[in-house]
Amino acid sequence: MIKFNIRGENVEVTDSIRAYIEDKVGKLDKYFNDGHEVTAYVNLKVYTEKRAKVEVTIPAKQVTLRAEDTSQDMYASVDLVEEKLERQIRKYKTRTNRRKTSIPTGQVFTDEFAPLEKADEFEDEGIKIVRTKHVALKPMDAEEAVLQMDMLGHDFYVYTDGDSNSTNVVYRRDDGRFGVIETE
Repeated sequence: MIKFNIRGENVEVTDSIRAYIEDKVGKLDKYFNDGHEVTAYVNLKVYTEKRAKVEVTIPAKQVTLRAEDTSQDMYASVDLVEEKLERQIRKYKTRTNRRKTSIPTGQVFTDEFAPLEKADEFEDEGIKIVRTKHVALKPMDAEEAVLQMDMLGHDFYVYTDGDSNSTNVVYRRDDGRFGVIETE
């Protein structure tokens, strides 16, 4: 069963918007096995130029599903986000099913998602790795990592945090600011 946590920034979440989101995103419930509860975090934003952004994040046990869309029509954005999430689930399940048949016994995969019907399988173009880089990670803080990233002209930079000794990633967000991904 999918629970919803819907919030709005610069927009009131009306009953009709809430019902529409719960109806559209709620259709994804068929992909989850019974007994697995997930929460869909929905964030709605309206910008000054009357553009609406819909972000949906569904953290599950083995995978986090996330999709967003920005357009003039919030309802159309909800539709597109639901389609993106459904494609992600089908693609994930197809890959997981392929791995199950080619892995040694004893390795366990999640049963969080319900089995796909044959017609639901996602055609996968395959992942093609075209280049491999090796990097030496030296201890630094996030600010130094951002400077290194800028000097290299990249959108992200992998580094070892000097305080926690964990491998982290700094990245440039679409809005031009920076984010940090901390590993556990």
